[in-house]
Amino acid sequence: MSRIEAALRKVQAKREKGLIAYVMAGDPSLEESAKIILEIEKGGADLVEIGIPFSDPIADGPTIQKASERALRQGVNVRKVLDLVANLRRQTKIPLILMSYCNPIYAFGIESFFKEAKRAGVDGLIVPDLPPEEAADFILQSRKTCIDQIFLAAPTTPLERLEKIIKVVTGFLYYVPLTGVTGSELKGKNSIGERVRQIKSLTEKPVAVGFGISTPEDAKKIGLEADAVIVGSALVRIIETASSDSDYLLRLSGFVSSLKQALRS
Repeated sequence: MSRIEAALRKVQAKREKGLIAYVMAGDPSLEESAKIILEIEKGGADLVEIGIPFSDPIADGPTIQKASERALRQGVNVRKVLDLVANLRRQTKIPLILMSYCNPIYAFGIESFFKEAKRAGVDGLIVPDLPPEEAADFILQSRKTCIDQIFLAAPTTPLERLEKIIKVVTGFLYYVPLTGVTGSELKGKNSIGERVRQIKSLTEKPVAVGFGISTPEDAKKIGLEADAVIVGSALVRIIETASSDSDYLLRLSGFVSSLKQALRS
């Protein structure tokens, strides 16, 4: 069992739901990203998803796009993000998941990327623009390196394709409950629960729900059915105040703590 799945099973055993926190690497700086991730862990997050900045994101809303732009202006790239993970791995055992689009990984080289990610201590990989039908090379390398390859499903995913995704996904299945981008308003929470129940009837693998979850109330509602919730834009909005608020780390860990508390009750 991977470190990601073990962490989610541990949360499950405590009759809680997992909290996966997203941050953009290099926003506001790589040095500050390390502090942010450790502070998020202190706040109670169970796993951390680290975004690799990219110039042409298709799944990210305005908040995360701006964070990506800020990181790119500082010259943050794949190599520097892997160095960040290696640095963090010396300080924490929390599962670390990278989120990247295909192009940066293709440019780095798929095999080289997985080898270096393994060496750094990466536990999982999310690639939003990678369909499982075209992911043979990624799946091969993920199996070789024991890095979980996490795939996404959407409300529009047909049942037949959902079953294909379930066969190849490892770590957890990432369910996107809307057809918009990150940070979009979350609507139809009851239907989200129905869809998550349907997915869980098809697999014993953990199911995490992301996109549009921005409050403890959202987390609590979604956590009634999902094994974990993923929160990104709401955290990035606090991080973007770093230059003007010296207490932003305290506000960040306090918010993470409130999200986690909602997933315990």
